[in-house]
Amino acid sequence: MMRLFPLLLAACVAGPAFAQQVQVAPVFPGPQQPAATVMVEPVGMMIAAFDRDGDARVSRAEFEAGLRQSFDSIDTRKTGALGYIAFSDWSERWLGDRNTLPSPFETDRDGDNRITWDELDARFALLFARFDADKDGTITRKELLTLRPQMFDRDRRGRPMEAAPKPRRN
Repeated sequence: MMRLFPLLLAACVAGPAFAQQVQVAPVFPGPQQPAATVMVEPVGMMIAAFDRDGDARVSRAEFEAGLRQSFDSIDTRKTGALGYIAFSDWSERWLGDRNTLPSPFETDRDGDNRITWDELDARFALLFARFDADKDGTITRKELLTLRPQMFDRDRRGRPMEAAPKPRRN
C-alpha cells in the first residue's frame, strides 16, 4: 500500500498539468458581420489565377495557357485524357474541391467516362464567353464576381424579421 500511495498522489497532482487547455473565443457585443454580398465561383478563382502578367485581366491566350497547364499537371502520363477520378483530382487541385462545377458529366460530351483536352477546352470556352461580359476578349476581376442581394429583412434562418425578438421569461 505504501508503494501505491506515491503513485496515486503523483497521478492526481500531474493530472491538471496534462489536461488540454481550452481557449474560448471572445464574444464581441454588437451586430454580427453581414453576409457577403460579393462572391466568386471556384472556376472564377481559377481563371483569375491564369493572369500571367499581373494586369488583373485574363486574356484569351493567358486563359488557354493556364487551362492547358492545369490539364497537363494531372495528365502526367500524357494520355490526353482524364478519367473521372483524375478529373476529380484536377477539380480538387485547381477549383478547391472535388465536387465543384464543371462536373465531369457535363464536360464528358461523348460519354466515354474520360475527359479529353478538347472536351475540357470546349467546356471552358463556354465559361470564357459567359464571364467575358463585355465581349472584349479579356476577363476582368469585376466580370468574375457574382453579386448577391443582401436580405436585410430576414434573420439568419431566412425568416422575415418583424420586430426585435422578445426576451424569454423563465
